[in-house]
Amino acid sequence: MTEKPSFSPLIVLSIGILAVSNGAIFVRKALAYAPSITVAAYRLGLAALFLTPFVFISHKKEVSQLDWKTRGMAFLSGAFLALHFVTWITSLQYTTIASSVTLVATTPLWVAVLNPFTVKEKISRQLFLGMLLAVLGSVIVGLSDQCTWNRWMLICPSLSTFFAGRAILGDSLALLGAIMAAGYLLAGRKLRPRLSLTAYIFLSYGIAALVLLTWIWFRRIPLLNYPKEAYGWFLALAIVPQLIGHTSFNWALRYLPTAFVSIALLGEPIGTTILAFFLFNEIPNIFKLSGIALILMGLLITSLQLQLK
Repeated sequence: MTEKPSFSPLIVLSIGILAVSNGAIFVRKALAYAPSITVAAYRLGLAALFLTPFVFISHKKEVSQLDWKTRGMAFLSGAFLALHFVTWITSLQYTTIASSVTLVATTPLWVAVLNPFTVKEKISRQLFLGMLLAVLGSVIVGLSDQCTWNRWMLICPSLSTFFAGRAILGDSLALLGAIMAAGYLLAGRKLRPRLSLTAYIFLSYGIAALVLLTWIWFRRIPLLNYPKEAYGWFLALAIVPQLIGHTSFNWALRYLPTAFVSIALLGEPIGTTILAFFLFNEIPNIFKLSGIALILMGLLITSLQLQLK
């Protein structure tokens, strides 16, 4: 390591974890004023807007001279990112914050599952163990929203009632959001070597915002005339979890091992669950906490295995 950072990478990484941990909290606040797709569009659109001056000054030539293959990959990356945010943000309307952020954090698991079909990488025993723990934990989290423990017995509603419940819909959307995020990362894996970091995130955020705005236009969903509080939360989402949070992680990667940063990302569902407890009085039961613990263990094993390759 030849370059000494101006600030401690651990402090910057801690700021990043705190920033992204507020994401679900800010989304829940914004959903009180606007539909999920509008919240997602403002989050990504404002983030891209903040990046525009930097791209115009330093990366204008790079972005304007992209070949068609790179442009197509950039569109695919942005489309996956748009679907990730709209499914995950919608999930927060139906399930608890703890369940949503934990299930959407299973993205590394889905990257591992899709790897053999994309970059043709085999699944090792360690990777399979991590995936198994995460899947088992996801099932437990899903059950915990509608099932209860009565001494040593697990009591659940009938299948028809279970699958008709709001929580299972929210949990399913959060998992779908994780799969869409995996698609975004796999597309970015092919796109990132061809672009600088600033140009890459500008294109991904901007294209994702355009996809969502097109959807809003076709569905005739209102984009304006929301209370001023709504725009405050939109702005907070763009600045805090999107720009500060993700930028902190990308900056820390220059000075810290990738595996360390990847493991640190697992602090997001923990931090968000703690914030949800204090702000929304969402108290996870022991059943849910055990599922969250299994998911985090599985993601830890999966992340370490992916980084050791």
